Amino acid sequence: MPQVFRRPDSLKEAPFRYCPGCGHSIVHRLIAECIDELGVRERTIGIAPVGCAVFAYDYFNFDVIECAHGRPPAVATALKRLMPDRLVFSYQGDGDLASIGLAEIIHAANRGENLSVIFINNATYGMTGGQMAPTTLEGQKTSTTPQGRDPSLHGHPLRVAEIMATLEGVSFVARTAVDGVRGVKECRRLIRRSFECQLSGKGFSMVEVLSPCPTDWGMTPVESLRWISNRMRSTFRTGIMKDRGVDDWRRG
Repeated sequence: MPQVFRRPDSLKEAPFRYCPGCGHSIVHRLIAECIDELGVRERTIGIAPVGCAVFAYDYFNFDVIECAHGRPPAVATALKRLMPDRLVFSYQGDGDLASIGLAEIIHAANRGENLSVIFINNATYGMTGGQMAPTTLEGQKTSTTPQGRDPSLHGHPLRVAEIMATLEGVSFVARTAVDGVRGVKECRRLIRRSFECQLSGKGFSMVEVLSPCPTDWGMTPVESLRWISNRMRSTFRTGIMKDRGVDDWRRG
């Protein structure tokens, strides 16, 4: 019988220990599939910060560096400048990228650093107990907003992809959601597009992924997918925000 599905070479043979229904495992696989397709596993370097994303080095079958909370863009910048032939990407959550690391990501993007960012937006601080994040929706209940996020007290959800799209150094930025088969396929395509931008030397690229966190949302995995479709997508518009085009990097 012909084999039609298997583990990507860029994933280790290690079982995921993320919570049931968590989106991290889905996105990990999509990243691994894209790297395999591009044939760049031996020269790929991933960067994982503090948070649920920290477990990435247990699963990816290529070099992964752990760094301080919010600092992946700084580490990625150093690596890419020293080793420009490498595919360098950071894998960051919303608490990491949009809060403590907001200055890091904006300045790396504004400088046009030739690297890729995979930004997981689950509207909460997943690892530390479900506190309000910069991306928490209006009215959303968290452990620090038990009555729901109130814009007059807590501000509005931060739309990172839209902010990045205004910066001159950004070549590609998009937002997608892993809330169904169509979303997963689109996420895979956009991640590959981001990597191709880097391989073509186009500059900074980012893919924001709306991702489920059933544990901290207090939902079943199925309910969490519906919540993304019905609630998150209305606040965070999906689609390509900016795309300067990609050359055929294989010609270089």
